[in-house]
Amino acid sequence: MAPTWRKPRNRFSPTLPGPHRFATLRRPFASATMNAPATPHQPTSIVVHQRSRVLEVGFDDGSTFRIPFELMRVYSPSAEVQGHGPGQEVLQTGKREVELASLDPVGNYAVQPRFSDGHESGIFSWDYLYYLGSQQGELWRKYEERLAREGQSRDSPMTGASPTPACGHQH
Repeated sequence: MAPTWRKPRNRFSPTLPGPHRFATLRRPFASATMNAPATPHQPTSIVVHQRSRVLEVGFDDGSTFRIPFELMRVYSPSAEVQGHGPGQEVLQTGKREVELASLDPVGNYAVQPRFSDGHESGIFSWDYLYYLGSQQGELWRKYEERLAREGQSRDSPMTGASPTPACGHQH
């Protein structure tokens, strides 16, 4: 049985055995007693599709997006990826085959994925997931342009990787 939004302490795995191949979170209604402030976009369902490596997110405005894990990983909102300001972004490469090891609810406003490459410091708010889903064509274009500018490809191994992220903090 997949945990519900009412049990945020429960962790679920997208690799459930048997007929439960896809982990699903469903949020059928918004409660007036939520602690987190309301955001313009509220999810109605989140489904992890491990085989196709996409996160499917349905929103209360009727939109549904299939966001590739790779896109989520290269645009993670973490300081490790985004840096602490403009121009500090770290180009992510070699993420085409990345998978979700887990996906945890964060309060009533976000989820926190743990990727198969060990990255787990990004918190994806509902608005950020909506942005990734609705703008993925443009985001892919910008990512591929940056790869070309830096002489890299999506499959290039990460270079200059060190135990301490580029932002200088331990994550």
